[in-house]
Amino acid sequence: MATIFLDESGDLGFNFTKKKTSKFFVITCLFIESKRPIEKVVKKTHSELKKKFKRRLGILHAVKEKPLTRQRLLRRLGEKECYIMTIYLNKFKVYTKLQNEKQVLYNYVANILLDRIFTKRVLPIKGSAELIASKRETNKFLNENFKNYLNTQIQNKHKMGIKIFIKNPSEEKALQIVEENSLFP
Repeated sequence: MATIFLDESGDLGFNFTKKKTSKFFVITCLFIESKRPIEKVVKKTHSELKKKFKRRLGILHAVKEKPLTRQRLLRRLGEKECYIMTIYLNKFKVYTKLQNEKQVLYNYVANILLDRIFTKRVLPIKGSAELIASKRETNKFLNENFKNYLNTQIQNKHKMGIKIFIKNPSEEKALQIVEENSLFP
């Protein structure tokens, strides 16, 4: 079964007077036929870390990792047959109405990325596919809204069913690789 992993980097804040507000919002998808090889890459990279660098939860996080760790992870990922697609959203060019509707904007940008994946047929999908998105909301209603919106859009436009799951990177190791790739252009 084809699997698509989705993660974002940056924030959806539009108050650019604050220091930590990012200028871009990035959504990255990694798609692969089988997720097992990707999980092995994360496990091997994590096992090479010295004990003092291992996190309590066993999660690789791009911002906290050393460049050597990121390079190892990306080199191993390059040896696998997978595809990565990213959308960079310049937040200065977002309509004012959408700036106030952050959840709608997130859903819309994620839908654009998935539409490109299915339209360009980057990954030949035989049968069904699953999308595993990194959990960014604690509100169950917003998570359900995200899943329903993407399901409806993909079903209507591409006549295809897709199972959508929202998980933490600690639950789904492959999300850690997508997170790493969200930081690199």
